[in-house]
Amino acid sequence: MTINIPLDVSLKNKKKYEKNWLTATHNTNNLFLFAGDQKIEHLNDDFSLGLGLDNSNIEHLFKIASQAKIGVFAAHLGLISRYGSKYKQIPYLVKLNGKTNIVKTKDPLSLALWSVKDATNFQKQSGLKILGVGYTLYLGSEYENDMMIEAAKIIKEAHAEGLLAVLWIYPRGKNIKDEKSLKLLAGAAGVGVCLGADFIKLPYPFNESEKLANKFKEVTTASGNTGIICSGGQKINEQKLLKIISNQIKISKTRGCAIGRNLHQHDLKTAIKLANNISNIVYGK
Repeated sequence: MTINIPLDVSLKNKKKYEKNWLTATHNTNNLFLFAGDQKIEHLNDDFSLGLGLDNSNIEHLFKIASQAKIGVFAAHLGLISRYGSKYKQIPYLVKLNGKTNIVKTKDPLSLALWSVKDATNFQKQSGLKILGVGYTLYLGSEYENDMMIEAAKIIKEAHAEGLLAVLWIYPRGKNIKDEKSLKLLAGAAGVGVCLGADFIKLPYPFNESEKLANKFKEVTTASGNTGIICSGGQKINEQKLLKIISNQIKISKTRGCAIGRNLHQHDLKTAIKLANNISNIVYGK
């Protein structure tokens, strides 16, 4: 398999980047990202006792990530530091920014809480498998330029250190009429590749329809050689979820998926089984 190593990856860290890529993608060009950044983004909305006892304990995320065949577990650095000593085998992606859902504004701003240097220093100190970093960009917000500047810097610094860089790009703002417009999502994909991201996490506006999956090719085409991975959204029927992911990869030509609530809002046994089924689709096993 040929790995497209970006030219901003430093010469001394090319082997590291290649190793991180192969680990995260299981020797493919696809990525199964298990999203665990919702404790900041959604507060306790996704973890209340009414959703199940397993899910109410944040360690549930780490148990799933350590026992299922995922590509990376994306979580904020502070959370990883609290549990990482117990779960050293997990392949981690450090989410560098985040904001809560308390402040209701049409033009969101989410700036970095940690730096790439923080992530690399933490990696050296902890010995954990830190494969990359992630950052959320709200395209269309009146603050998009502030976030784009940070995102560009983070991607450049991550590549220099041999780390993968994943962008969460969500169209948001008072100037956005339809957050899930295909034209707009294709534009977001183009922004992501221009910033140098390895993968871009975008919302998927369709159900399990194969006809609609064909239309999403507009987005994956716009991303060039950067991979599009689609978010799973709110919890849905397991078979429907698997069908959607399959259509995304086989028809829409996405290169993976990013699943959070659709995994951790299950008990551990169910979550592991579902994650492994998703992995089989993403990695073509």
